[in-house]
Amino acid sequence: MRKTLITALIAAVALPAIAVPSVASAQNREVRRERADLREERRELNQARRYGDRRDVRRERRDVRDARRDLNEERREQRWGRNDWRDYRGRNRALYARGNWRAPFRYNQFRVGGRIAPAYYGQRYWINDPGRYRLPPVGRYQRWVRHYNDVILIDTRRGYVVDVIRGFYW
Repeated sequence: MRKTLITALIAAVALPAIAVPSVASAQNREVRRERADLREERRELNQARRYGDRRDVRRERRDVRDARRDLNEERREQRWGRNDWRDYRGRNRALYARGNWRAPFRYNQFRVGGRIAPAYYGQRYWINDPGRYRLPPVGRYQRWVRHYNDVILIDTRRGYVVDVIRGFYW
């Protein structure tokens, strides 16, 4: 019984660690494939410059441009986006459950560029692990802060609201 329990615990810890890199490696494979396509198109362009006529060179330039655009799109898809959390939230509803969270002040609808009091973005309201919720990474002197169901990105030095995501929690 004890060995079974230990094995189950090890599997529960190891499986998520194994599953995540497979997604990342699939994305890296796509980037590598796009890079290889771009190198091949450049080789063909050089060959057309040596042995081909103007139409061949024009066609190959267009192919190189398309391959470069495809590579850039693939790289862009891998970066964090503002709305990466939406699909993840749909699959992991319990993580975004509102719970029994209340602030000692009433709800205010903050806007980007506004200035707010430090009481609203004190350390007790910080989201310490924004990656857990698939929030975009923050810059220097910035923090994600929970305000009722909303999430606010604050410039902690000056108190300015940098970004607001309304209805983030259920």
